[in-house]
Amino acid sequence: MKHDDIWRALDTMAAENGLSASGLAKRAGLDPTTFNPSKRRMPDGRARWPSTESLAKVLEATGASLDVFTALVTGARAIPAAPPRQQSRRIPLIGLAQAGGEGYFDDGGYPVGGSWDEVGLPEIADGNAYALEISGESMEPVFRDGDLVIVSPNAPIRRGDRVVVRTVNGEVMAKQLARRSARRVELRSLNPAHPDYNFDLTEITWIHRIVWASQ
Repeated sequence: MKHDDIWRALDTMAAENGLSASGLAKRAGLDPTTFNPSKRRMPDGRARWPSTESLAKVLEATGASLDVFTALVTGARAIPAAPPRQQSRRIPLIGLAQAGGEGYFDDGGYPVGGSWDEVGLPEIADGNAYALEISGESMEPVFRDGDLVIVSPNAPIRRGDRVVVRTVNGEVMAKQLARRSARRVELRSLNPAHPDYNFDLTEITWIHRIVWASQ
């Protein structure tokens, strides 16, 4: 079992129960910050693993078996999407160009504040999902001006996924995850006319997966 696989399984379990990582920790009777991304590595970059006690509490709180969690570790399930025509929940919406501003996201990367619009789009299980409206031509031909994308902070992320990334400098961008190691993140631009990016993990605030687009 790899460190990232364990944390991905916890994120997936949270999302499949309609919770954030913080919400899952609370339901399990743990400190809400126990599963926060900032707690997953030590200050020197070494991996920090969830304790067996915290995992046991999560399984008890969600009613999941150890076999189910093991399946999640191997990537057997991902966040389920509802049928495309279903619009049972309205989610927060802002423009991608706005997303780098202050006051739209909390420290965990979840949407906050009263400046968001709302939009009815296909339902997913992540209670912290939000929508971004693409502006400009920098992401063509994958995303075009006016397209809407649903972003899930709790969806598991793998190489090749399209993601939204926020840097510590406040820049927000939509890219394809080319590679992520213990220290570096490589991002591929969706438009071949634009450069790719290579960041140290300390330069990244969060990475969220794009799970749906309105094309």
